[in-house]
Amino acid sequence: MRVEWSVSRYGAGTSLFVKLSTDLPPKVSWVVTTSAVSSLLVCAQELEELTRTRCWLEEPALRESIVSRTGEREEQLVLALHRLARAQRRLPEDPSSNTPEWEKLHRTFHRVLVAGCRSRWLTDFCDQLSDPASRYRLISQDESERDEIGEHRLIAEPAVDGDAEGAVEALLNQYRLTAAKCMERFEVTCDPRASAAKQLHSLGL
Repeated sequence: MRVEWSVSRYGAGTSLFVKLSTDLPPKVSWVVTTSAVSSLLVCAQELEELTRTRCWLEEPALRESIVSRTGEREEQLVLALHRLARAQRRLPEDPSSNTPEWEKLHRTFHRVLVAGCRSRWLTDFCDQLSDPASRYRLISQDESERDEIGEHRLIAEPAVDGDAEGAVEALLNQYRLTAAKCMERFEVTCDPRASAAKQLHSLGL
C-alpha cells in the first residue's frame, strides 16, 4: 500500500496506521501523520531480525547450491541475471516503485541462486522471507541510483565459477546494505536515541 496514495485518499491531517502485512507482528507498521509523509517509522528490531535470519538461511543454501551446481543450474542463473538486467525497473508514473515484471524476475533470480541446495525445506524458508524483505527493500529506495544489477552480477559470477566465498560475501553484503539504507531513511522506533548505523553495528550486521 503506497503511503502517498494513502495520504491523498484519506487526507494529510489524518494519522494512518498501515500494517505491512497481515502475517507480520503488530509492532511492524507504517505511521503517517500530518503534512503528508512527515513521519514514517519502521520497527528496526523486525528489520534486523529479518536480515539476520535471511543471512543465516541463505548462506548455507547458497554454499550447498554452488557445491551441487550443474551446467543446467549455471545456465539458469546466467539467464535469470540476463533477464533481470534487461527488464525495466521503475514505473514511469511512479519512479519510486518497481514494475511487477522486474519484481518477478528479481524473485526468480534469488530462487535460482539457492535452488540447487537439495533441500526443499530450506528453499521454502528462504522464499518465505522474500515477501517481507521486498517491502523493506522498497522502503530503502531513494532518488539515488543504486547499481543493483552490478550487485547481482557480483553474486552470480562467483556462483557460476564455483567461488562460494565470493558469492556468499556479495549476497550478504547486498542484504546488509539494503537494511542499512532502510534504517538510515527513517526514524527507528525501537530506540530513538540511537542511530540506525549504530544499531546495525551493535547487532553485527
